[in-house]
Amino acid sequence: MHAAGLAAPAGTPRLRKWRTWLAEEIGRARVWRGRRGGWRGHSRSDGGQEIQDLEILASKRRVPGSQPGMADPHQFFDDTSSTPSRGYGAQPSPGGLGYPSPSSSPEAAFLANPMSNMAMAYGSSLAAHGKELVDKNIDRFIPVTKLKYYFAVDTVYVGRKLGLLVFPYLHQDWEVQYQQDTPVAPRFDINAPDLYIPAMAFITYILVAGLALGTQDRFSPDLLGLQASSALAWLTLEVVAILLSLYLVTVNTDLTTIDLVAFLGYKYVGMIGGVLMGLLFGKIGYYLMLGWCCVSIFVFMIRTLRLKILAQAAAEGVPVRGARNQLRMYLTMAVAAAQPLLMYWLTFHLVR
Repeated sequence: MHAAGLAAPAGTPRLRKWRTWLAEEIGRARVWRGRRGGWRGHSRSDGGQEIQDLEILASKRRVPGSQPGMADPHQFFDDTSSTPSRGYGAQPSPGGLGYPSPSSSPEAAFLANPMSNMAMAYGSSLAAHGKELVDKNIDRFIPVTKLKYYFAVDTVYVGRKLGLLVFPYLHQDWEVQYQQDTPVAPRFDINAPDLYIPAMAFITYILVAGLALGTQDRFSPDLLGLQASSALAWLTLEVVAILLSLYLVTVNTDLTTIDLVAFLGYKYVGMIGGVLMGLLFGKIGYYLMLGWCCVSIFVFMIRTLRLKILAQAAAEGVPVRGARNQLRMYLTMAVAAAQPLLMYWLTFHLVR
């Protein structure tokens, strides 16, 4: 091995120092061999053997690689295999400087922003405040809590109530039951008014009216809308007239507007029965069924409203034959008598 064969590109100062020392040792070996008998007089194998001995001696003097901070002299680049975070292709540490987290996303970055958290908290408080304000204003105009009472029904109540509307003659107890000065839910008292049957009866009446018009080749969306709007208009007119009459007669009663809507909406049950019988059996079936339902609703309204209007007068000590009490009786009979008339007016043109 010759000194020229050990030449390498210039590296670190430590590597250059090592090459210089090796060249000096080889030179000294040549001089020593020359003094003993001449460099040229010996065989190439002996010289090569001496050079190999020097290389083995030099390898024993290498800097140990176990010392921290010292690299191998034969390496042209630093060994970075022990630090995966700096190696090529290594995964960057999550949350490290300049490297986003592998699981990071725009949503997570937005939620991690303090300003976004503040905006979300402000928006939640604003929505809660708005909901509270809306609920308070709705309760002022539409008593939602009271409406829940009128829809507290079940299947048994609906069946018994429909039987009472068609056959009110055998029913004896018409008093509404109370529990701690509060009327019980309709599903526990058949005499309590509800809005479920009137609402469903009104919708069914509109559907049956459309069926009747369709069988007569007179159906049209405009005509069906006119039928619904006229029924609602008559119901509104009834409620306003009764409330005005109660005010003029100075009746102190617990009869509310929702109660009036419930009682006046029961007539749609008889109207449905009359139209269906008219479709099946003609005008004779219509008049027979409608006549029966008209008498039934008249009796039902008399027995129900007299407890709401006349019973309050009796509790106030008003004489039964007094003038004010007579007006209340006339008002009760007028409301009951108006139901059969409206039932006929809203259904007679549907049967031919």
